[in-house]
Amino acid sequence: MFAAFLLARGRRVVGLLLLCACVSTEAAGFLEDSRARLESRTVYFNRDFRDGRSSSSQGESKREEAAQGFILNVQSGYTQGPIGVGVDALGMAGFKLDSSPADSNSGLLPSTGHDPRGSVDQYAKFGVAGKVKVSQTLFKYGAMMPDVPLLKYNDGRLLPTLFHGAWLTSQQVRDFTFTLARLNQYIARDSTDRQDIRVHCKNKRYACDIEADHFDLGGLDYRFNDRVTAQYQVSKLDNIYRQHFLGVVASQPLAVGSLSTDLRLIKSDDIGNARAGEIDHRAFSGLFGYSVGGHKLSFGWQRMFGESAMPYLDGSNPYLVNYAQVNDFAAAQERSWQLRYDYDFKVLGVPGLTFLTRYINGDHIKVPGSDTQGQEWERDTELRYQVQGGTFKDVSVRLRNATYRSNYARWARDMDETRVIVSYNFSAF
Repeated sequence: MFAAFLLARGRRVVGLLLLCACVSTEAAGFLEDSRARLESRTVYFNRDFRDGRSSSSQGESKREEAAQGFILNVQSGYTQGPIGVGVDALGMAGFKLDSSPADSNSGLLPSTGHDPRGSVDQYAKFGVAGKVKVSQTLFKYGAMMPDVPLLKYNDGRLLPTLFHGAWLTSQQVRDFTFTLARLNQYIARDSTDRQDIRVHCKNKRYACDIEADHFDLGGLDYRFNDRVTAQYQVSKLDNIYRQHFLGVVASQPLAVGSLSTDLRLIKSDDIGNARAGEIDHRAFSGLFGYSVGGHKLSFGWQRMFGESAMPYLDGSNPYLVNYAQVNDFAAAQERSWQLRYDYDFKVLGVPGLTFLTRYINGDHIKVPGSDTQGQEWERDTELRYQVQGGTFKDVSVRLRNATYRSNYARWARDMDETRVIVSYNFSAF
């Protein structure tokens, strides 16, 4: 009920408050505390489907594109007084560097309107959000990039996803964080159009383009101490699904090294008219790590229960420990495990250079229309370096490679993938 009020009244309230901010005689904090960051991001993407087909009902055999993106994030301060008013703005632009109709649809660039196999030369998207702060409570209305367990914006290509709606966060009570939100639209990572919010249809687990009027979310975080934090969230995609999340993150120093634990439980059921069909899903995942020196060794375990795959919003990432570069390992009844190794070369005198590799194996998958149990695996490797000083300080280069295989290619095609990302962040003011 309160989330609906936030969305219904948010536009009018924020419009008036922004007008007040512009004419306020006490707007010193509004300007002095403002900041802007610009990110330049160059991405090369190559995904080779290992089925040998140049054309089929499943699509092209390869996707290969390169593009240049710019992301400007401007955040104002707040007007002075008991009620602080401000505004945030996000501007993004992407430019094609290399693409061909035969190898397009990589997710870096939108498709041309007249040819779904061709990519546009350039595109841009823009969003503004008004914000009001009272003590330790913040209300925002407009464009945003949510980053909470049940709604994590996707940033896996050139430009991130933008969501639109109302968001309230409060830290009035010590060690507690309260969240309440209602979102109704989004702009996909490779799009310029604002669309109604909808359920993701990866591998046709759910029908595509099943839209909802709104998405509601409420949550509570509690920090027991510096080493243990617990989270609970509940969300609802109108007439499609309701989802509950419970998580605990903990760390424990040892005489030599330290231990870390990340436990996550997600429960999903259909609600209302169940417009995406019956949803019956439970997900449990955990990641356990041991760190010493520059080394970190982690083991992950993930199990899906119920008759359905895990639902989540289009344009978002599922909050699962085995969600990786290519796959989420969240098919119906799937069980999977992960072995991961991270290394920080700082201990060898090379700060800024990091490495990770992981292997994830999933089985026991309920394959639609088949009695065969599906199996899949993914192997990822990533090398990243950020320049620490000199003319090119803060420029980062990241090489990501993934190999994915499954025994049910009708729904999940084998692929080899390479991504190269060069980015540079700097403060405009």
